[in-house]
Amino acid sequence: MTAQPAKKLLVLPGDGIGPEVMREVTRIITWLEEKRGLSFDITEDLVGGASLAEYGEPIRDEVIEKARAADAVLFGSVGDPRWNHVGFDKRPELAILKLRQELALFANLRPAKVFDALVDASTLKPDVVRGLDIMIVRETVGGIYFGNPRGIETLPDGSKRGINTEVYTTSEIERVARVAFELARKRSGRVCSVEKCNVMESGLLWKEVVTDLHAREYKDVGLSHMLADNCAMQLVRNPRQFDVIVTGNLFGDILSDLASMLTGSLGMLPSATLGAADSHGKLPALYEPIHGSAPDIAGQGIANPIAQILSFAMLLRYSFNMQDEGQLIEDAVSNVLESGLRTADIISDGKTRVSTSVMGDAILGELDKLQK
Repeated sequence: MTAQPAKKLLVLPGDGIGPEVMREVTRIITWLEEKRGLSFDITEDLVGGASLAEYGEPIRDEVIEKARAADAVLFGSVGDPRWNHVGFDKRPELAILKLRQELALFANLRPAKVFDALVDASTLKPDVVRGLDIMIVRETVGGIYFGNPRGIETLPDGSKRGINTEVYTTSEIERVARVAFELARKRSGRVCSVEKCNVMESGLLWKEVVTDLHAREYKDVGLSHMLADNCAMQLVRNPRQFDVIVTGNLFGDILSDLASMLTGSLGMLPSATLGAADSHGKLPALYEPIHGSAPDIAGQGIANPIAQILSFAMLLRYSFNMQDEGQLIEDAVSNVLESGLRTADIISDGKTRVSTSVMGDAILGELDKLQK
């Protein structure tokens, strides 16, 4: 049998707890190479505050080109209070925004799934979140984060005005809606499109475009519409009513963070941000946990590595079509949680608190058991 070429993976640990949680993923990559015969060609580089400290900018053009050349990008986190004084165009967070924009990564997939062992970790009642499994699809290269005009201007009286513009086109809405409909076909077959069509013209266009696309191509999928503020309320009131939620950049940012807390901790949730496949079938993609850099706990060895590990599992599934390996990692995480091991963010009475590296040890141990 001819050996498969190594998968080219760009690893960008970033700031804060990023390097700590990424370290546990690299251990799993080594395990996959040794125990499953897989091969990865890994390149690592700096982004965010780490890049600012070394090169004076949050991401270099060279790193963007490495991302283009890679089969997938595994991202940690960016953000460091040491750089709060820098200009808006130099802030560490610009690294992730620029990667999304330059690689045309327009669809962010954020699953909010409650592991049975963590039902009690949610602030909501167990009967509300038990069995929860939502996928939020967020548009990531349009909307108010990228629209023009934008900026801060000085008015004639000396006061200032901040401007951001919400802009969406038919094609931008259609391409992210297609991702949501295709995902729904593989899940429970329901899409809820979220906007503010009652007060925003961009929201009205969003609703019209999604409705038209559904009628033309996805009549087999259930479609509902919901205003963003109502969706926020419904996510807390009855989150299991949702299967796939598709929405714009700003609302997706807010609603996915809200949904993450239904699961008990930001430290549990992965994400994938995907572009359109090229003529050769290559899918530009970046994978990252949705938690931030958490500088307040960086270097203490107490961060939860599970979101980063599950982001890698998503990478295996979506970019490399390694469904078995992705499932293996997810099963190992589930088994460790069932055993009662917990990092500080998900600790509860009667459970055993462990460090970042010990959680990694336990997941590797479960992988060994599942491999046999």
